[in-house]
Amino acid sequence: MTGRAGQITDPGRRGPGPARPSVPGMDTLIELRDVTKRYPGQAAVAGVSLDVAPGAAVAVMGPSGSGKSTLLNLIAGLDRPTSGSVTVAGERIDTLSETGLARYRRRQVGMIFQFFNLLDDMTVLDNVLLPAQLARMRTATARARAAELLRALRIEGHRNSYPARLSGGERQRVAIARALVNRPALLLADEPTGALDSATGEQIGALLRDLNQSGQTMVLVTHNPALAARYARRTVQLTDGRVVADAVAEAGS
Repeated sequence: MTGRAGQITDPGRRGPGPARPSVPGMDTLIELRDVTKRYPGQAAVAGVSLDVAPGAAVAVMGPSGSGKSTLLNLIAGLDRPTSGSVTVAGERIDTLSETGLARYRRRQVGMIFQFFNLLDDMTVLDNVLLPAQLARMRTATARARAAELLRALRIEGHRNSYPARLSGGERQRVAIARALVNRPALLLADEPTGALDSATGEQIGALLRDLNQSGQTMVLVTHNPALAARYARRTVQLTDGRVVADAVAEAGS
């Protein structure tokens, strides 16, 4: 839903609040310890240690090939480290079975991609409902949650449309709704404005900022310094798979 000044609040809650409460009492939601991901001939991520607190918004930046997307995939459980540990919400995900990783992604992670990754043969509503169905959410609960998100993101009128008939900004709003439908503790975004024109990119960036201000933990991969500065208070810089800078903006900056 939309609160004061257009702030997105959690559908189903009264007033602003996180899309899903993080694990109670936890100071750290994401914990990486000396994580390396090696492919033949190179290390895409090399000895990275990183902590992310619940409710934080972190931008990961760096040139092409610096390891940004690999790092995001390791946090998402889409890839496994060659060495080191990845812990999310108190759970060591690098040691999980494939079934355990699938369960982790359904319950804890929402992902937004540069090119939307919507299913063109499914309606907007069915795209949003898909993660809830995979998580075996009750049908009535899932449909109510999807309807709330579509209203909050101002795309309710397209619920029966197919993605190919939507603009890029509308498709990304659908992708955000799909990412949030299971109330994930963690929202991961890989170049979420990269396929959009600048004006639409600003709108999507503002939506992500509002979600974070409502309590959603977010890790954003981007090559755009302006996007990082505007919508994330902390920026982690990667070069050749290593963290070379980790800075938090001053309040009000």
